[in-house]
Amino acid sequence: MKKLFFLALCMLCLTACENGQKNAKNADQERNDSLMRVIREKDNEINDMLSTLNEIQDGFRQITAAENRVTIAKDAENTNQNQQIRNDMAFIAQTMKHNRELIAKLQQQARQGSIAAEQLKMTIESLTAELEDKTQQLEALRQELAQRDVRINELDQTVSTLTEDVAQLKTETLEKSNTIDTQDRQLHTAWYAFGTKKELSENGVLVKGKVLQSNFNREYFTKIDIRIEKEIKLYSKYAKILTTHPSSSYTLQQNASKQYILRINNPEVFWSTSKYLVVQVKK
Repeated sequence: MKKLFFLALCMLCLTACENGQKNAKNADQERNDSLMRVIREKDNEINDMLSTLNEIQDGFRQITAAENRVTIAKDAENTNQNQQIRNDMAFIAQTMKHNRELIAKLQQQARQGSIAAEQLKMTIESLTAELEDKTQQLEALRQELAQRDVRINELDQTVSTLTEDVAQLKTETLEKSNTIDTQDRQLHTAWYAFGTKKELSENGVLVKGKVLQSNFNREYFTKIDIRIEKEIKLYSKYAKILTTHPSSSYTLQQNASKQYILRINNPEVFWSTSKYLVVQVKK
């Protein structure tokens, strides 16, 4: 009977151990899946923006080519070029309108997306300036052609609308540039706190073994820019990270005094699962 009881107890322990390993494996898999989803979403977002940028730049190249054809044709003595000039000018006007819409789309992507950077803001400002420059060139061509009695009926309204659109776009670019700056700061902002179990509990950070589950004291946390702060001194010979962060993105190392320092090797991955870091230490 004792042997049977001992065997049953061993089986229960083995089952519990296997379940524990399976749960840990499932938790790791869920974290990995979450991280991969974040990476895929950002890849799709970047690809969409690059596609829009390429289409805008291709549009400007086609506009320049059409402008060159018009310039050559209008200076020629052959009046049979008039129809080709009309076709090219109509194409320029249509492509300019399409590029304006694409730049507006890019602004929207920058405002609503998770990718906000100084370089992106500068790119949008540059494209808006190029659109304004092309609009002025189109107006100059229109006036020259009008003097030669080459009228394109749709062009007068198109140029007028484009001029108004560019002015509006410049205003929107400035406003959305400020929005991008704000989003950029928010995107790269995180908070960390470290303390003893008692200190974390007193500030509502650790409650009944659970982290950040209640109305914790946000003033207890230190605000950082994740692009700059990649090393956090913990001033303790014991350190346990309580929040979830991919293990491949950081290292815990001891200095000469055996006190731990958290080094974040890959900030984007480290903060992808949580913008809050909680570390339990001992005095």
